[in-house]
Amino acid sequence: MAASQRIVAGAEQEHSSSLGCVALKRGFRFSVWAPHAESVSVIGDFNAWNAGEDKCVRNELGIWSVEIERALAGQGYKFAVGVAGKLLERIDPRAREVTNSVGCSIIVNDDFDWQSESFTMPTWNTLVIYEMHIGTFHAKEGKPGTFESAIERLGFLKDLGVNAVELMPVAEFAGDYSWGYNPAHPYAVETAYGGVNGLKKFILAAHKLGIAVIIDVVYNHFGPSDLDIWRFDGWSENDKGGIYFYNDWRSSTPWGETRPDYGREEVRQYIFDNAMMWLQEYRADGLRYDMTLYIRAATHDENDVLEDGYNLLQWINSEVSQRFPGKITIAEDLQNNSRLTEKSEYGGGSFDAQWDAGFVHPIREALIAIDDSNRSMDMIRNAIIHKYNHDVFERVIYTESHDEVANGKRRVVSEIDQSDDPNRYAVKRSSLGVCLVMTSPGIPMLFQGQEFLEDCWFQDTDPLDWKRADRYVHITQMYRDLIRLRRNIDGLTGGLTGQFVNVYHVNDQNKIIAFHRSKEGGPGDDVIVVIKMSENRINDYQIGFPCSGLWKLVFNSDAVCYGECQDGTQATDIHSLDEPYNGFSASALIEIGAYSCQIYSLQ
Repeated sequence: MAASQRIVAGAEQEHSSSLGCVALKRGFRFSVWAPHAESVSVIGDFNAWNAGEDKCVRNELGIWSVEIERALAGQGYKFAVGVAGKLLERIDPRAREVTNSVGCSIIVNDDFDWQSESFTMPTWNTLVIYEMHIGTFHAKEGKPGTFESAIERLGFLKDLGVNAVELMPVAEFAGDYSWGYNPAHPYAVETAYGGVNGLKKFILAAHKLGIAVIIDVVYNHFGPSDLDIWRFDGWSENDKGGIYFYNDWRSSTPWGETRPDYGREEVRQYIFDNAMMWLQEYRADGLRYDMTLYIRAATHDENDVLEDGYNLLQWINSEVSQRFPGKITIAEDLQNNSRLTEKSEYGGGSFDAQWDAGFVHPIREALIAIDDSNRSMDMIRNAIIHKYNHDVFERVIYTESHDEVANGKRRVVSEIDQSDDPNRYAVKRSSLGVCLVMTSPGIPMLFQGQEFLEDCWFQDTDPLDWKRADRYVHITQMYRDLIRLRRNIDGLTGGLTGQFVNVYHVNDQNKIIAFHRSKEGGPGDDVIVVIKMSENRINDYQIGFPCSGLWKLVFNSDAVCYGECQDGTQATDIHSLDEPYNGFSASALIEIGAYSCQIYSLQ
């Protein structure tokens, strides 16, 4: 029997909204797609789990449905799928909540009180993203962290200046500890984190503090363990996964043989509806897609094109743009392919932004290098100016993410010094990393704990050490000050929110680089950033400035207020003179410390 039953998209959309468990005036309607089943019934707390009591009726699309008036919110249920004389008990593929990944579906009634909250997503050129793993962000008593415990620390993030959090995947996974990139039930919210209402409470609390919430979604594979959609209705080919998956060579991914069948309309709709669910039902402000390369390509070679996967991405992203203006879609693709962030009408993937491998890898390499001579200012320049297409905010820039600080790699501070008390070089050079993230064009992102020098590497069983927030309070203050400048909260650094960048001074001998940022130009807008990535202070160092006049020093990473590892270089405001230099009409002499960053604003 052929696995694919192609139908027109309109008809599928008409039926997809009624799939799963849907509340009625009395009771609930249960519907499931199982085209190869010989019978389907619903079993649960409402019928003593009797498979013969509430039988479903099949329509021409292979969708089985039944209405059960006595079913109540909070009760458990499953689908009993009859095939070849066997009865397969399956968790609802669209269940919003489960008892656990191998338990049963739970009936959820969408009656959450959003308290008339009204939240406006920050403009993308003012976003500062904080990547968060709920299970380790604020864990207590030897248990995984929860949405509730994370809410307790949102005030800290508000004070830090963060205005968006990106949650690592929160869909139900196997067990209680995981990064989240093994979704067993894509529609259900992880029980150990607090389930449906826990996530909604978290988003509501974040919104009240002016913090957007971006959800990490995984569509390049499912599982691979605890997957009830695996051979869901008993059918499969080539010993593969059945109706939700490719049943040939295209099933293979780095995470198992569980790549969804992007060419089958029902599966496309399943993924599409899941994306819309996070934005509609949970009021999330954006989606970050895990490793999109393996959606649009069959292997790590992006020339092994999966056209069905690519046009699925185009469809979802285009619909997000139309249905939810202002909400953001972000790709983790890491191939430096500008096509991802072009509009679909031009053949692009219609993502709003993508993680930028062209920034993180050269910047980390420069920061971690032991000898100053091995730091290439040309590489730094290229990382600063790298962009996709015509908008600098089509890239997300960072020095740490869950991938960059695991799998054999450590936090930047620990790559430089592995001790629990990092030395001067580790503190100063890791600080240069956040200086570059907050001043280079792009959407800046931090990884949880980076702001208080969390060390070692990321593990889902190792919670953040919040004692370090007190221990390294001066470093946290540096992050806070940089974020304030990046968002132009005081009206002094508008250029950091603008499109323009000019790296005009590159001195590879002294390891000094300077660049000009602007949005519209003029006082409070034009910004000059000077970074020294080597030892020893330099006095009377000449650099160019766009115009003569007063340039206020708004940030000096070497100031003693940022802790004992700083050298206390006494940099000051400067008056640039009409002496041409570096291609500008004006210049000035500055003093700059070892491994430090200075930011000047035109007054």
